[in-house]
Parts: sequence; structure tokens; C-alpha cells
Amino acid sequence: MYRFKDAHGRVIYVGKAKSLRSRLNSYFADLSGLAPRTRQMVMTAAGVEWTVVNTEVEALQLEYNWIKEFDPRFNIRYRDDKSYPVLAVTLNEEYPRLMVYRGPRRKGVRYFGPYSHAWAIRETLDLLTRVFPARTCSNGVFKRHSQIDRPCLLGYIDKCSAPCIGRVSAEEHRRIVGDFCDFLAGKTDKLVREMEQQMNDASVNLDFERAARLRDDISAMRRALEKQAVVFGDGTDADVVAFADDELEAAVQVFHVRGGRVRGQRGWVVEKSGEPGESTLEYLVEQFLTQFYGDQAALGTAADGGRDDVANPVPRQVLVPVLPDTSDELETWLSQLRGSRVTLRVAQRGDKRALAETVHRNAQDALTQHKLKRAGDFTARSAALQSIQEALELEDAPLRIECVDISHVQGTDVVASLVVFEDGLPKKSDYRHYAIREAAGQGRSDDVASIAEVTRRRFHRHLRDSGDVAEGSAAVDDGARASARVDDGSRASARVDDGPRASARPARFAYPPNLFVVDGGAPQVNAAASVLDELGVTDVAVVGLAKRLEEVWVPGRDGSPAEPVILPRNSDGLYMLQRVRDEAHRFAISYHRSKRSKRMTASALDSVRGLGEHRRKALVTHFGSLARLKQASVEEITSVPGIGAATARAVLEALGAASPTESAAEGSVAATPDSPAVSQASAPVIGDDRSTAPG
Repeated sequence: MYRFKDAHGRVIYVGKAKSLRSRLNSYFADLSGLAPRTRQMVMTAAGVEWTVVNTEVEALQLEYNWIKEFDPRFNIRYRDDKSYPVLAVTLNEEYPRLMVYRGPRRKGVRYFGPYSHAWAIRETLDLLTRVFPARTCSNGVFKRHSQIDRPCLLGYIDKCSAPCIGRVSAEEHRRIVGDFCDFLAGKTDKLVREMEQQMNDASVNLDFERAARLRDDISAMRRALEKQAVVFGDGTDADVVAFADDELEAAVQVFHVRGGRVRGQRGWVVEKSGEPGESTLEYLVEQFLTQFYGDQAALGTAADGGRDDVANPVPRQVLVPVLPDTSDELETWLSQLRGSRVTLRVAQRGDKRALAETVHRNAQDALTQHKLKRAGDFTARSAALQSIQEALELEDAPLRIECVDISHVQGTDVVASLVVFEDGLPKKSDYRHYAIREAAGQGRSDDVASIAEVTRRRFHRHLRDSGDVAEGSAAVDDGARASARVDDGSRASARVDDGPRASARPARFAYPPNLFVVDGGAPQVNAAASVLDELGVTDVAVVGLAKRLEEVWVPGRDGSPAEPVILPRNSDGLYMLQRVRDEAHRFAISYHRSKRSKRMTASALDSVRGLGEHRRKALVTHFGSLARLKQASVEEITSVPGIGAATARAVLEALGAASPTESAAEGSVAATPDSPAVSQASAPVIGDDRSTAPG
């Protein structure tokens, strides 16, 4: 096993070879004879490390672990941003719930799937809840409707048996859920026969309304069955994999067959390494099996004991176009992941051969569509990066762009965002939030100071990760908050005893950007440039993008003032800079709103004497929001543990709610214009407020 590293110590490629000498000689031969991707990897590499293992099974496991840990940019990656969507039935609850689920398996929960899309699960649920009216609501919704003693809409239209209000008992609801699970597990014929018998009995007894309802239920069940075509009559569990490739890229498609029915499909298009031995179909199959099933098995099936009635990510059989040289070792490894025997084979005849050909046609179509789509996208991004390079007179195209934006309300709750674009596309795993510490003034100068602080913290982190600044330096603590949507794994680094920051995985911010963009004009650009000069960072270009005229500001040289660069309005480069700036603005706004919301919730009750943090939290949790708390009576508030009548009246007074006598006389509860909640909620947000969802 060997690893190539770049000048920053970041692993850029992971591979395995029986003869390391011959493999390295193939890399460092005539560069003109290498494929473009391989040539770029060799020119980027600054060193190589290797590890000796005993068996090829160990090599497969170590290769998967390294690719997962280091995320090398030149390795083939079969991945997307989500795990399998499955249909989960929470049998470990008193009233089991049906829901769409992604993530690790949990004990006491039964899973069905995988499905290709979450909407496919919801469509199946929509059909089957007519027949099996089990609950699909969250625990919060279930509890709320239990308190108000009124069912939700699904309960009114008979798509839920409404156990929340006691329409059915826990035992009856569990029986409904059990029938639902039996249906999805394949015991369909028996259920259909029983319902047909019930329909005939109702018709004989002249209960035509019940007979008609059962007839419609049977029709709904059959429509649900039609959505899952039977391809293997013997009820086989298998994954069917096929590839279509050219000199540069390869498309892979996999069909998931469970119980003889196609339950889902997934596909990827990946760049080939270009090395002769690593562009063959056998190598592609080996890499796919190693990475795909390694990722899926990480979800875990140990909690379910490896039972066949759950969505085991590793099937009994995997059908591939060719068997790699390491097929025996792969079978052994896959069997270890599943906990039982897994066979790896090539389909030769019959239904399995026909399905393999269908999957191969899907792979060919996916590669063709990708080529047509990528031509436009890649050309546009390349033109945009080249336009920026020429306009700003950069030595190289800005393949990594970082942008900073500030968000606040009149100097309060000041936050910043940092977004990253690589090759013209957002890299959300590197997004960061910053809570500004040094914001003390008001208005424009506050933004300038905040820009300087974020720039200092970001590049101090870069210098520290690259080894140019000691860990114990008191200059600046980074303190960046990673995006809540992405787990970047940066805290999982291994430490050893002989160094303060010895890590097996180089930090993400050891990579400096080619272009650092700030939201603003000359003052903001000068502030960022001054910080870079102070830290001795000389290989990063800094610009600012002003909103008013969309001017690109560059810092002055040799003490001269900053100057604007006007890019044409229809320029691809300006469009990309605007997109980066708008993404930073959106990311900052979402974080600012979350901080402001938390502060407002706490500050509205801060003035209540004797109401501590825990009881404030208990009140908001019990009523769900300040608006509902404001409308509550004194008796309702005192039902919360620890809240007395005097405290309840003080809470209503602090929220500006009408007194009990006023409420009885006027028949309404109104907020006073001078209440803290009203004045804070009406405060304006600095800047455009178009988007709220992070990530």
C-alpha cells in the first residue's frame, strides 16, 4: 500500500501493488506518455509513503480505510451526499411509526428497502396507509394531538387509525403495523385472499359500504405491488452492477433486487485515473465493490443481528460484468461485512443475464447524458475561471475561491460566513461559520473590523495547519464553526505523544485559496490585504465585490489606494464571482437568523424575576413557542413543573399579554406595541434576505 502526498502534506492518491518498485517506475517514466490526470497527480506529488501488509484482504480493507479517511483527490470515488433511503418501522415504540429514514441502523427498528428515491417511499406509504392506517407522524406531532385530543388530517380522512386520541388501542395499532410489515416482506397473497374473503362476506351480508371500501383497499394493494416488478422468480437478493466507459470516464449503474423485486437503482459517473492497469474494467469493479459496500456497511447491521428481513446493505449475491483478480478476497471481505456467505459472479444466462444487459444499457445512457451535460457545464466554468484570471492578472486560474460575508442587525449578533468553491463548484464540506468577537462599533467600520478578524483567523489556521505557526501561538484561535449539515471529520485526527498537533489526516485548511473574495469595496479589501501582509501570506490574491455597481476591487500596490476592475455585465467571470458572493451571503444570513432567534427567545423572559434558565427552557419546550405561551392562561402556565401563580402572571406581563380581567372583558389577547418581543422582531436585517436554508 502506498500514498502520494503533496507539498502541504495532504494525501492525493492511494494505491496498492505487489511490486512497489515497478509501480513507481511506471509513474516516473516519461511524463508525456502518461494520461493527463496521472501526469497532474505525479507533478503535484511531493513524496510517497508505503505500508506492507500480509494478505490481499488486508490490502483491500486498508485501501478502503485510507480513501475514506484522506479523501484523495486523484482516486476514483463512487459516492454521493446521501445514504440509502429506506422505509423504517419503529417497532421499539409503544405506537410504531412508519417513516423515511437514512443513516445507521438502530436496534428495534425494522427496515425495508433500499429505495432509489425518498419520494418512492412516500408514494408507497400513501397507497398502503389506506389499507394499513398506521401512524406516520413525528413524536412531537403525536404528543401535541394527544394533548389537544383532536386527530390530524390523516386521521380525519382514515389514512391513520389515530392512536393519539385513543381511536384504537396500542395492541390494535401494533396489529395494523404487523400486517403492513408482512405485506412489504412479501406475504401479499395471503393478505389479498383474506381481504377478498372479507369483501365477499360483507356483500353477502348486504354491507355494501364495507364491501366497496375493501374493494378499493385491494385495488390500492395491487397498485403498490405493480410498482415493484418481479425479475427473479426465486426471490433472490442480489445487486446487479454494470459499467460503460471511455478513455477518460466511466459510468456505473447498480440495481438492487430484494425478494426477487427491483427495489432501487443508483448510478455514478467517475473520472478514470489514466494508468493502464487502473483503467481496466476489472480494476473499476474492484474499486466499486470496495468503496460502495464499505460505505454502506458502515451504516451497521449489528443492531438487527444480520436478519434477512431488514435492509442489509450487502446482499447475498453480487452480479458483475467481469470478475477481478482479487474476486476470492473480495468475496471473503464482503462475507465478513454481511455476516454470512456472499457470492460474486457473472450472469451467464436466463433472467439474471437479461437484467444485467438492462443495467448495462442504463449505464451507457447515463454516460452519454453526462457527456452532453458536462460539455456545457465544464466549458462555462473553465471560461469563467479564465476570465477571472485575465481580468485580475493572476498567474494561474483560481481553482479554489473562498469568500467571506458579514451579517448583523445594527451591530448585534455579528456573524460571518466563509464559503469555498473548487473548480467553479461549491465545496460545502469546507464551509465555515464565525461568531465575531471584536465587533464593537456601528455601521461600516464594524464590517471592516469583522472582515479583518475573519481573515486573520482563517489564515492563521492555514499557517498553523501547514506548520508555519506553532500550535501554542497566542495570536488568534480559529474558532470557526463547521456547517451543521456536513460532518467534515476534522476532529477525528489521531494524536501521538511526540508532537502537539501530530495528525494522520492533514487539516482541510492547509490548502490556501488561489483567490480570497470579501463582500465589500475598498475599505474591506484593504483590511483583508493588510492582515495577509501582517501574517506574511503572499501567494493569495484578494479582491472585493461591491453590491452597488458590481465592481471588483483590488488592493493598491506600493501604498496606492484600492482600484476597481470593471468586468462586462455578461462576463462569465463576473457571474461566477456573484454566485460565490451570494452563496456566502445566504450562508451568513442563515447563521445570523439562528443566533438572533435564540437570543430573542431568551431575552423576552429575562426580565421575569425568579425565572432561571432551566424554567425558561421548560416553558418554551412545553408550549412550543413564545406566541403560544403568550396566549396561555395562568392555570395553563402553572401546570409546568416549578412554575407558581405569581411567576405565571409575571411571565404574561413580561410578554405583554392582556391581564385575565382584560382578556375576559375584551375576549382577546393582544401584544402591547412596547413589548420586547415586538420591538426586537421588527428590527431590520442588514442586507438582502432572500434565502434562509443553509447548505
